[in-house]
Amino acid sequence: MHRPIGKIVKSNSHVDYVCQVYNSGETPHPPDPADYAFGGFVATELETNHGGALVGLIYNTLLMNPEFGSLGPRLSPRDEVEIFSPDYLAETATLLGVICIGWFDARGQAHQGVPSLAATVNCPVRLLSTDEIYAFHVDAAGEPQLRYTPLLLAQKHALVAPLLITVIDRLSELFPHSRNRLAVMRNNLAWKSIVQPAG
Repeated sequence: MHRPIGKIVKSNSHVDYVCQVYNSGETPHPPDPADYAFGGFVATELETNHGGALVGLIYNTLLMNPEFGSLGPRLSPRDEVEIFSPDYLAETATLLGVICIGWFDARGQAHQGVPSLAATVNCPVRLLSTDEIYAFHVDAAGEPQLRYTPLLLAQKHALVAPLLITVIDRLSELFPHSRNRLAVMRNNLAWKSIVQPAG
């Protein structure tokens, strides 16, 4: 199981969450940028589900810098502010947009779609292992399933098509026997992402 990369700090909807990436000082081993790359599968551990977890995809990254735009004169140099006003913290933060695409129940059974339960503030967020990604997508016949595709397409976000293409590329590695079928879906998405903005 991967170590946490951050925590939930807010939500924009029942399935759209904001995760704040841990900075150095908040955890012994802060995550590398590769740990929270676009299209990464993450799990948000639920406090009320006896071990269940929401499954999400990282679809966006926002950089927060409180000092940006504050170009006016300073009363004292930055290093002196840290000494004389230790409670003044102008921290930078990396925020991730995470769209929930399903969940693992308390027994570890995977479900795709909109979960009934929601995450709470400060829930830890971690990367899914390769085995968990496979278990989340495999159906009874051993084929990949993407039942959450309509949920993503309904978001009307500019990054949804690239996100799904990234997911399909990842699944093509995990399900080599289904590469041809996944390639058809990938090509369809790539074509639509080119045509729809123009139309």
